[in-house]
Amino acid sequence: MRIAAITGGGTGVGRAAALALAADGWSLVVAGRRQEPLDETLQLASAEGLASDEGLAVTADVGREDDVIALFEQIEQRWGRVDLLFNNAGTGAPPKPFDELTLQDWQRVVDVNLTGSFLCARQAVGLMKRQDPGGGRIINNGSISAHTPRPRSAPYTSTKHAITGLTKSIALDGRGSGITCGQIDIGNAATPMTQAMTKGVPQPDGSVRVEPRMDVDDVARAVVYMSNLPPGANVLSMTVMASEMPFVGRG
Repeated sequence: MRIAAITGGGTGVGRAAALALAADGWSLVVAGRRQEPLDETLQLASAEGLASDEGLAVTADVGREDDVIALFEQIEQRWGRVDLLFNNAGTGAPPKPFDELTLQDWQRVVDVNLTGSFLCARQAVGLMKRQDPGGGRIINNGSISAHTPRPRSAPYTSTKHAITGLTKSIALDGRGSGITCGQIDIGNAATPMTQAMTKGVPQPDGSVRVEPRMDVDDVARAVVYMSNLPPGANVLSMTVMASEMPFVGRG
């Protein structure tokens, strides 16, 4: 039995990845701040072959240390191990001019995107070292913003750049323990988070343009591919994006 933990598992990329992993035979732990969407994910996963005793939904705010510790305690009590962590939970700040951003705007994004990823990875690494057999894999959800910012996105962009450093540090520190870490940078997956792109979003030249999106299931398949690599192989960085979105060439 392979155990996958997915944060932000109630919607969007997290839900799509959970369903794809369930179809691939993984047991699931889905975590998020609201119970109802998590339960819905597990119900949908049952149609993909997930048995009732192979799923666990846990409400947790990844930016709160106590919540994250409790999450991984439940995983350890239930299965005694975790083989995959998909650090997917994320949020953004209102698109304000840089000089109008508040510390609260900044801190909320840092708490979820960066501190939350650190806390979950720390607990996962500890469990992966204790379990028998040891080892496991962590996949961090980066973003196109880990490479190039959008206008008025400083908190989000800064945290996603930092995720790249976190990914490389975990990959390095996991050597010798059978723990691998990679990053998937996603561009314009069709989820509620990117719905505004169908009506037009601000561009660096001051224009507002509709942007192409891609099927979120294409992201989920990429996560499954990364997850199924043997311990001796790792995708350190993967970019999965809508082919015609404004990124390559910056427009």
